[in-house]
Amino acid sequence: MRKQQSSSSWSSCSTKCFQCMPSWSSSKPSSLEKQQEERDGKVLSDSETKKRRPGGWKAMPFILGNETFERLASFGLLANFMVYLTRELHMEQVFAVNIINLWSGVTNFAPLVGAFISDAYVGRFPTIAFASFASFLGMVTVTLTSWMPQLHPPRCTQQELNLGHCIGPNKAQLGILLMGLGFVSIGTGGIRPCSIPFGVDQFDPTTDEGKKGINSFFNWYYTTFTVIMLLTQTIVVYIQDSISWTIGFGIPTLCMFFSIIFFFIGTKIYVHVKAEGSPFSGILQVFSAAYRKRQIKLPVDSEVGAIFYDPPLNEIVLTKLPLTNHSRFLNKAAIIEEDELKPDGTCVNQWRLCSIQQVEEVKCLIRIIPIWAAGIISLTSMTQQGTFTVSQALKMDRHLGPHFQIPAGSIGIISLITIGLWLPFYDRFIVPALRKVTKHEGGITLLQRIGIGIIFSILSMVVAGLIERERRASAILHPQPLGVAPMSVMWLAPQLILMGFCEAFNIIGQIEFFNRQFPEHMRSIGNSLFSCSFAGASYLSSLLVTIVHHVTKKHDQPDWLTNDINVGRLDYFYFLIAGMGVLNMIYFIYCARQYCYRGSSLQKEDKPYVDVELSSIKA
Repeated sequence: MRKQQSSSSWSSCSTKCFQCMPSWSSSKPSSLEKQQEERDGKVLSDSETKKRRPGGWKAMPFILGNETFERLASFGLLANFMVYLTRELHMEQVFAVNIINLWSGVTNFAPLVGAFISDAYVGRFPTIAFASFASFLGMVTVTLTSWMPQLHPPRCTQQELNLGHCIGPNKAQLGILLMGLGFVSIGTGGIRPCSIPFGVDQFDPTTDEGKKGINSFFNWYYTTFTVIMLLTQTIVVYIQDSISWTIGFGIPTLCMFFSIIFFFIGTKIYVHVKAEGSPFSGILQVFSAAYRKRQIKLPVDSEVGAIFYDPPLNEIVLTKLPLTNHSRFLNKAAIIEEDELKPDGTCVNQWRLCSIQQVEEVKCLIRIIPIWAAGIISLTSMTQQGTFTVSQALKMDRHLGPHFQIPAGSIGIISLITIGLWLPFYDRFIVPALRKVTKHEGGITLLQRIGIGIIFSILSMVVAGLIERERRASAILHPQPLGVAPMSVMWLAPQLILMGFCEAFNIIGQIEFFNRQFPEHMRSIGNSLFSCSFAGASYLSSLLVTIVHHVTKKHDQPDWLTNDINVGRLDYFYFLIAGMGVLNMIYFIYCARQYCYRGSSLQKEDKPYVDVELSSIKA
């Protein structure tokens, strides 16, 4: 299907697009047709295949081992960090929430920088290697803050903590903690964007065996991801909460050390792909060329005045995009003016002349940005799982039987269980049933799936607010020394189950949306955008917490988010996020109605499959 679309889109543009060979075309001894097929990603020569020598499954234990231990380290740190900051370092609730949100934001923005450095300059292997050491150094630093008495405040009792009589961390102690978190963010920024592409590099995608290997790699990747989440939410959190914070942090630190060893053991097996330049420079080139040619008038479809630069595809681009009228002003970047081409047909200055392919790739990014922005607010509700949901759990009855108490940081496992049970059921039963009705391969479109996830995020905040109102009333009606309400922590299950559905629809829908709507070689940008969605949600949550904390504080009553949630009004905060979610849903519906799926602007004779979102499509 991809090949047919590529060839048909090429023919539809050939009548009005200038085609010229890159300068390296003459160096290939094969025929013109074979060269074109190779550049379109259809054929790899025997010499190239032999030269590749893929590491395949021999390299997987080392790559997956590195990634698995890195996630165990970072997630093992984050899972129960709210409890560590408030109970062990005696931070105020709002200050602790802002630290977690800001750190989470930096950590999720870091992969964007890491992807750029890896693609443009050093390559994936050196990036992962450097990042692994940075992450290990950060984990060692954070572990030391729990072990060395000089790096944390003096111990105090739970009653003193509730009364606010405990001494908080001084500037030096806080600085060392933030330095450790910074090193962990650097490590995450290098490992996360490179681990999947580096794993895919080990297989030859032109063979059936290589394709099967790539699919299996993704399955193993997400399997290990789920297992790590379960381990960190249960065993690691229990050790931190009930045995020792030093041991609880030391285990992830030791895992990070083993991840480095795993990674370097396989050095001689890996396929090392050289850095080929970042797509970000191509994006800037399109805007630069379009601005420099802003005075040029674009011809209407019936006119033949302009000649567009349309060279053959290189080997890393598989799908050729046709020239469209969306964001039409960018088409000026591809118009050929005098003295802009060399005798061999290549452009003289890439900042003055760009190909049609480059222009359309930038248009893909422009179309996706509004949808991406809508995802930020919908993910804000998820950021509360690691902060205020934990605060709720600390003020509820967490006993299972007379001798076991559920760690507050483990309560989020309910969302993971929901996802694990729902996804197989959805894939095996719901999708086939919907497919019969909608005639759509996925049952529903990608944007519809994301929209359903946004609705679940709104419902989860409404339910969270209602449950918090009941919990607070119960705590006030039955006062206890530690302020724990005589109400089971399992009352938090409904909001966490709804949040699990939100993740199953919204997050997975966004991942698939970004990977399908971006051209193949730009998917690193798509994955980085998804990571930036979480970063934006963390920053938005931190801003919201700060504003609410200051605006709602009055002389005669505490603010909504005061340290003692029995006195504050956390339920109002949840309702506020739900209200923002409703406004965001309206915005998302508008953007979805305007969105045109990639490939839907081809000419009628191509007859491509087109997603029609909400019965509306606009070119």
